[in-house]
Amino acid sequence: MPLQALLLVLAAATLHALWNIAAKRAGGDHRFAFLTVLMSVLLWAPLALWSAPAELPRWGWQAWVVVSVSAALHVVYFLTLLRGYREADLTVVYPVARGSGPLLTAAAAVLLLGETLSTAGAFGVLAVCGGVFLIAGGPGLWRARAAGADPAARQRLLRGLRWGALTGSLIACYTVVDGYGVKVLLMAPLLFDFMCNALRLPMMLPLVWRDGAGLRAALRTQWRPALVVAALGPAGYIMVLHAVQLAPLSHVAPAREVSMLIAAFIGGRLLGEGDRALRLLGAACIAGGVMALAW
Repeated sequence: MPLQALLLVLAAATLHALWNIAAKRAGGDHRFAFLTVLMSVLLWAPLALWSAPAELPRWGWQAWVVVSVSAALHVVYFLTLLRGYREADLTVVYPVARGSGPLLTAAAAVLLLGETLSTAGAFGVLAVCGGVFLIAGGPGLWRARAAGADPAARQRLLRGLRWGALTGSLIACYTVVDGYGVKVLLMAPLLFDFMCNALRLPMMLPLVWRDGAGLRAALRTQWRPALVVAALGPAGYIMVLHAVQLAPLSHVAPAREVSMLIAAFIGGRLLGEGDRALRLLGAACIAGGVMALAW
């Protein structure tokens, strides 16, 4: 992986962990998701309008299909992620989602986009997934099923694993679609991400159209975390899309999971979630996998 791509991925991973923590603390639902998309469009419109005259005339029908599909996948992904955060710990949902997503993405990149994965790259992907297993509870996943285990804690863990895995499959889908857009169709990352956000607004409007009071209440109480997500989310993802143009998608997707080092630590300290030592060990495995991918 080129150094420039690696640096972009590391910066994006930091922003990704931070906005996920903000979203977890907000505890929002579809109204919060709509606010983040609306704020994102407003924040990033000046840069998008500046780049649009040179970029949009190049877009054919394939580009618009890719943007539309990506927008729909991102809507379902974000709503699924927020549901998981409401029902389980960030330090379970986030790593399972972020770990299963790269594994599926790497497989799809090899099978669908014709990329190759070296021995070191394959080791890196497996190390990322092993780190996810440790962060999600490691041996405790079996102990949680043992007799005498706290039923409420067990159910919360299982819900986290289910929602995390579902989120991870959606991550893999939109990553492959977006990778095709910027890598094969050569779409500009900034305008690509902006147009995806713009298309998400009409897709999500039916969810809040008849809930003006709830939307206003969410705006009053959750505008700060929504603004954090709206600013950091696109910034980090635009960096990722630039990295995809410089390096194989099957390397970039797992390398993003260095964000686990941040999320596992902050999730334990700031959010008071348990098993911090085991989850930090898992994050270290993920970091080792990222190093293998970088090599």
